[in-house]
Amino acid sequence: MQRRNFIRTSLASMPLMAVPSTIKDRAAKSFTVQAGKDRFNQPTPFKGVNPNDVKISAKDTDGELSVFEYTGYQKTGPSLHVHLYQDETFYVIEGEYLFQVGDERSTLKAGDTIFLPRNIPHTWLQLTDKGKMIYFLNPAGKLEEFFKKVSAAQGPPTREAIDKLHHEHGMKVLGPPISL
Repeated sequence: MQRRNFIRTSLASMPLMAVPSTIKDRAAKSFTVQAGKDRFNQPTPFKGVNPNDVKISAKDTDGELSVFEYTGYQKTGPSLHVHLYQDETFYVIEGEYLFQVGDERSTLKAGDTIFLPRNIPHTWLQLTDKGKMIYFLNPAGKLEEFFKKVSAAQGPPTREAIDKLHHEHGMKVLGPPISL
């Protein structure tokens, strides 16, 4: 009977032994990021105008997740691009957005969510005068650093510089932004 219990206990603990020893200990302390604020008080406005604040940083999650809050005051959006290593999820809080994922387009309004798998070309366009979204990247990747470099750029970058910057941060530009 003892042998049978020993074998059951041993087999039951096998999955625990399979957990990689490289898992880091995360900080056990929670944090709060106030409305309209960036996690580290280093805002990186999209196109110099639209707040695009880090709410949960890759630094907080050992690179597993990052969360951003975007508030748009312009009917604009990013170039058609692809993330090579991250999935993205957008949740619309306010306004309406036109999303293109691959060849499909869909309009999202407040309360809608869209999942954008890695390696699938995508972009979006804000359709209303004001809009707000929360978006997640998993794993986090290097998007925080990308936005910092874009915000620090002096003047409009060349196409070569844009391509290089995207490549360094795990993305590739495939075309212009969508328009109506």
